[in-house]
Parts: sequence; structure tokens; C-alpha cells
Amino acid sequence: MFLDGLDDLDQKIVRLLIQNARMSYSEIGQQVGLSRVAVKNRVEILEQKGIIEEYTTIINPQKISGAVSCYFEIELASETLTQAIELLRQNDIITQIYRVTGQNKLHVHAVASSNEELEALIKDTIDRLPGVRSCTSSTILYRIKDIKGLRL
Repeated sequence: MFLDGLDDLDQKIVRLLIQNARMSYSEIGQQVGLSRVAVKNRVEILEQKGIIEEYTTIINPQKISGAVSCYFEIELASETLTQAIELLRQNDIITQIYRVTGQNKLHVHAVASSNEELEALIKDTIDRLPGVRSCTSSTILYRIKDIKGLRL
């Protein structure tokens, strides 16, 4: 599958870290048959290669009162794409920006603290992007399935 480029031990280590990124090197070592030091070395190599990018806490905005999660599909003129991406990147409400297939399209995810903050994002940022050809948005009502990172 996706981990075919890793040896069996690295695959086991990565799977364990995906299940619980807070698992200690000792605990991982017990499960894969390596010493704590050997696991630490393997994890550091995976990090250096960019296979493991980060460890993070994921907050569910729907569990926070008033938070609004929204997706935008934005089509831009090709000559303004880079400038628009930089403007979006600078906005703290915007959590993800993806370049997707289609004519200069971006898929943008935002999490606002309220409907008012979302409206301000649309009015002050999205509507003012240079070269917008079209923009649609969808508000997320609730998560049904949300896999973070690599699907195993």
C-alpha cells in the first residue's frame, strides 16, 4: 500500500505512531522488537527524510461552541494565482489551501469562531482576491469520516 517504500520495521513504527503519536520509544520498541535507542534512531531518520512531518494536536472545531467550518472552491485567473495564494496563506482563519485539478482552482478550508467572523473572511479576504473567476462555498454541518494524514 502507501508504506511499500519502507521496510517492515519502519512500517510497523509508522503505523503505531499514526495510532498514537505520543507512544514512547520504549513502548514502540516492545511492540516491534527493538531497543528504545534503535526506535529513536529510526524515527529520527523518518523525520529527516520528511516521511514523518510533524506531531500535532487536532482540535475538532464542531465541539467548540460557535465555530464554523467551511470549504471554498475558488477559480482564479492564472496571472493572479500566486498573489491570491499568498493572501490566503496570511489569513489565520484559513487552515488549509490545496491546489486542485481544473483551471487554476484552489480548495480552501477555513474555521471561523462565529458566523460573523466567517462573513468578515468572505467580505474582507475572499471577495477581494485578485482575479477571481468563480467561488463557491459549503459550510460543514458535521464530520462523518475524517482521516488525518496517511490512510493505511
